[in-house]
Amino acid sequence: MAKLKLHVDYEEKVKEEKANKRIETVKKGWGNGFVSKPTFVKKMLLPHFWGAWFALFLLWSLVTFLPYPVQMWIGRRVGRLLGSISPARKYVLKRNLELAFPEKSPDERHELSKEIQRNSGMALFETGIAWFWPDWRLKRHIKIDDEDLKGALEIAKSGNPILVLSCHFVTLELMARIYATLITPGIGIYRPTDHPIWEYAQVKGRLRKNIALVNRNDPRSMLKALMRKMPIWYAPDQDYGRKVSIFVPFFAVKEAATVVGTRNLAKVKGTLVQPAWTIREGSKYHLYVKAPLNNFPTDDEVIDTTRINQVIEKMILMAPEQYLWLHRRFKTAPNPEEKRYPGLE
Repeated sequence: MAKLKLHVDYEEKVKEEKANKRIETVKKGWGNGFVSKPTFVKKMLLPHFWGAWFALFLLWSLVTFLPYPVQMWIGRRVGRLLGSISPARKYVLKRNLELAFPEKSPDERHELSKEIQRNSGMALFETGIAWFWPDWRLKRHIKIDDEDLKGALEIAKSGNPILVLSCHFVTLELMARIYATLITPGIGIYRPTDHPIWEYAQVKGRLRKNIALVNRNDPRSMLKALMRKMPIWYAPDQDYGRKVSIFVPFFAVKEAATVVGTRNLAKVKGTLVQPAWTIREGSKYHLYVKAPLNNFPTDDEVIDTTRINQVIEKMILMAPEQYLWLHRRFKTAPNPEEKRYPGLE
């Protein structure tokens, strides 16, 4: 059976970038600082970018003019459609659920995978909501417990650096917007894109309420932000490879490559690691903000990283269908020869 291809080859990517006349608008690497405003250059108005501008305009129009229930109805169907025409992503989703939940029956995992696909489609609209909705409209759909809000506001006023610990729910874009709206603005960790229109859109959208963005490969600027006592949203739940990770349990996978960044950032004096995440509950987005982790970090890297994964597991188990299971969370194994996604090239 032929193996599936998840990404284009490097050579193909270079050819595509040349064909599309990509424009570098993002500085990459250590110490390049904070992205505090979107970059716009006249070349972004050239005809070969019109399709991307039209897609953004379409997203803005849909989330602005369609009623919320209609947006979610369309999103669920778009998610299932995309799942049916993307066999590689569908395979990654299937393998992730097999690895994480071996105790579930194949039928249970199949039903869960369908819900995950639907939620991924809804996330397209929720990204638009996070980027384009005015505060008055968004607040109609926000929910937070009084105790959580009171505690979070007290921490925000404490003057301590705050590392907001979250994970890749499909509502992550909304989580940062809601936290900034209700509690305090901060710094987002993000992955820059080489496409100038998408880069412009995500920077402009994410800075609607927040202070700045930092490249995920720029830990020096993350440390600077914490030392300046600015909150940082941090989601350490993806596989970034063995060079920056250790192997600790995550769900049923006993040796999952997990970054140690949470522990390293938390070493900044006075830093509070505050779990926070958002789950869609009906037509409301419930922001959960819990008390900072006690006695963190310790002197034990394995204990600390395992603890972070356990915190994230509890978040995910509240709504596993809303977690982003479409990335290869378990691709790096202790043995480089072990293939956890054998169906992929």
